[in-house]
Amino acid sequence: MNISIGGKCIIGTNFRMNNRESSNPIGRFHACSIVVGKKGMLTIGSNVGMSSAAIVCQDSIEIGDYVNIGGNVVIYDTNFHSLDSLKRLNRESDVEHTKTTPIKIGNNVFIGAHSTILKGVTIGDNVVIGACSLVSKDIPSNEIWGGNPAKFIKFIN
Repeated sequence: MNISIGGKCIIGTNFRMNNRESSNPIGRFHACSIVVGKKGMLTIGSNVGMSSAAIVCQDSIEIGDYVNIGGNVVIYDTNFHSLDSLKRLNRESDVEHTKTTPIKIGNNVFIGAHSTILKGVTIGDNVVIGACSLVSKDIPSNEIWGGNPAKFIKFIN
């Protein structure tokens, strides 16, 4: 866990982080990574579990209660770099022009292995995201989504 000076991280009760291959042997194993930048605010609710996942919070990421974050999932609220090639030539300009947008993940969400959640996304309550999905737009509550890019599959009864 790497929290910059000025960054904030709040984690609820019963948080589980699987960092061993024996805990979740799904392949492409690596330890969990949580990075909060100097202006970042990461909030993780209670009864949340993650395996071999990475969360990078430069702005704001809010994860609700009873969320399962599958193996090798990545959650990024930033582009990491400017989209303007000229601004990327200078490190200070690159950082200054990097876009960030908050992410909100509701309660009772399951994010399947190897999925990517991109900046600006809101995921409602009781959502299932299929393995290897790229989530780049909002997902309403009580739905199953999957694919690259993620698309609606069906409602959850």
